[in-house]
Amino acid sequence: MDLSFNDDQKQLQDALVKYIERDYGFERRRAYQGTAEGFSREVWAQFAEMGLLSLPFAEADGGLGGGAAEMLVVMTAIGNGLMVEPYLATVVLAGGAIARAGSGAQKTELLGGIAEGKLIAAVAFEEPGARFNLAHVATTAKKAGAEYVLSGSKGVVLHGGQADWLVVSARTSGHVADEKGISLFVVDRKARGVSVRDYRTIDGLRAADITFDGVRVPAGALLGRKENEQENLEGAAFEVIDAVADAGVAALCAEAVGVMESLNRQTLEYIKGRQQFGVPIGSFQVLQHRAVDMFIHAEQSKSMAYLAAINAPVVCHSVGEAASVKERRRSVSAAKVHIGNSGRVVAQDAIQMHGGMGMTNELAAAHYAKRLTMIDFVLGDSAHHLSRFEAA
Repeated sequence: MDLSFNDDQKQLQDALVKYIERDYGFERRRAYQGTAEGFSREVWAQFAEMGLLSLPFAEADGGLGGGAAEMLVVMTAIGNGLMVEPYLATVVLAGGAIARAGSGAQKTELLGGIAEGKLIAAVAFEEPGARFNLAHVATTAKKAGAEYVLSGSKGVVLHGGQADWLVVSARTSGHVADEKGISLFVVDRKARGVSVRDYRTIDGLRAADITFDGVRVPAGALLGRKENEQENLEGAAFEVIDAVADAGVAALCAEAVGVMESLNRQTLEYIKGRQQFGVPIGSFQVLQHRAVDMFIHAEQSKSMAYLAAINAPVVCHSVGEAASVKERRRSVSAAKVHIGNSGRVVAQDAIQMHGGMGMTNELAAAHYAKRLTMIDFVLGDSAHHLSRFEAA
């Protein structure tokens, strides 16, 4: 299989590299991180202008029809630049759920808003005590005439405090941890009964714990319909949730590769310039060996990220693109395990080779290491995905 990028994909890659070097950078990233929202609305508007926010969606839905390779390019660049904008939460996760399961009206309104940069969205799939099990849904949605009433709590909702809309998993039937009986709803974050506790994560991004206390939404807020039919998928949304989460993991893997590549470059530059005993410390063989190990981990991780992206795209634009559920789960979990372990090695070795200054907030390497650490815990850690791989 030829995994090299075509000319259009290379142009996208070059454009993003130049944009990050010229208009983003570490110091601006720190400034954006320190704002009330934790990211830059101006940068988000520029993402829209560059077509990044509409990239993975079908042309019929107002998107550009980009595939796995294009998303690899974007997410790797986001990792390289350590960008704090809610691309994963809005485009990959929330946008992916709407694109996969939304009605025509929902796609027009919500995907159109995302593509134009006017709408921030997030998914509220995980619950306290669920331990990454997306079928563990205690939040309920009870039918009340022409409405549903949502009650329950969601934890660590990525950019949940900044989102305009939330895609929420809630149980319309069955028992906690049953895959059947789960539905998806699109909920206004500012609706009555929605309580948000926003906070910074260890890597400087944003997440929120959200409580739904008798939140009333219209029946049209129910997300999900069968392929080529108009029947709503009430109680049958787990397959969509599972596929969207896998696309999110694939995106995270690509981002981690970008983080590793940048961290490796920073570390190599440092050991070439840092003098000890009158010579650069990079001349010491033990550090050369470590630098080589870090490079190998990054290259192996890139291969695993490609595997995950191919089998778990944000949106499948043709039937031939879709891998079997088993193949998708195994490839995504294998990539998450490998990249979680490799990311830990790269982060720890980079910090150690930078010495004490590697732990300071003033040094970019410390922030890259924190992001690698956090990626391992988003949408399932290495232990969770190892168990999932064995069970698939």
